[in-house]
Amino acid sequence: MTWLITLLIVVQVVSAIAIIVLVLLQHGKGADMGAAFGGGASGSLFGATGSANFLSRTTAAVATVFFVATLGLAYFGTATKRPATDGTGVMGTVPQGTAPAAPKDIPSPASQIPGSAPAGATPAPAPAAAPASPDAPVPSKSDQIPK
Repeated sequence: MTWLITLLIVVQVVSAIAIIVLVLLQHGKGADMGAAFGGGASGSLFGATGSANFLSRTTAAVATVFFVATLGLAYFGTATKRPATDGTGVMGTVPQGTAPAAPKDIPSPASQIPGSAPAGATPAPAPAAAPASPDAPVPSKSDQIPK
């Protein structure tokens, strides 16, 4: 199946490059517009169209190959993947067992009561605040302005 998708991709890329080259080689109809306004003896507004030449027929054939390759890639690229028929699905491939235990030095959230300290930890004493001396100078706003 992968060789078919690879072949379709190669055909699509080659046909896309061929379409680009063929379109750039063709003579545009806009170039004949000057002939319609007195420059030539054409019977229509945009000049004589004539029958399709080799380049336009080849472009149509290569465009058909391109669209067929695109449809083939879309068909093979959207293959439906069906779930397992035994009802287990993806989780049926997971091995059954218990979850590994947490390391001893890392407390688990389930073993703690909300708002309490972890087991074995003692709270650090709060630093004592030094009382302010009544003789200490009070800083003024002019001391805080950078110079």
